[in-house]
Amino acid sequence: MHDPTEESRWRPVFRVLHGIDDEIARFYAENGIPDLKPTWAMEIIRLHVRGPMTIAELARSVERTHSAMSQKVAAMRAAGWLETSPGPDARSKKVSLTPKAERIAAKLAAEWRATEASITELEAEIPYPLTRVADDIAAALARQSFHDRIAEKLARDPAWADG
Repeated sequence: MHDPTEESRWRPVFRVLHGIDDEIARFYAENGIPDLKPTWAMEIIRLHVRGPMTIAELARSVERTHSAMSQKVAAMRAAGWLETSPGPDARSKKVSLTPKAERIAAKLAAEWRATEASITELEAEIPYPLTRVADDIAAALARQSFHDRIAEKLARDPAWADG
């Protein structure tokens, strides 16, 4: 039996992106912040610049779902980067930075700028920048969603129909 997971068109893309995140994490560790995940930097910077927000406001500001942000806030809170307090209504929580996060927020903003400049430099070295790829993929998906593309293929696959 053939294992379809051995084939992945985008696995190399994810590998490159994860590798970049790993390099950023290594940079954090080398500079005394080993417990900070690169995927948390945007929220810390955003809260530092804009001040405390509800989970829903923070999720909207970084274009994430409320559910995903709620999980992320819980993880960042457990690691000591964020704190929560009751929000404006009984169902919401206000998120703010801890003193630990406040101490590094300006450094994270500097790292963000350096990372963006490095990405710009990297993209200048390659014939087809990833930002252009993302725009082109978004345009293609606007013509036909990924959901519809998958559904179209599965409609012709007997293994799907047998399930």
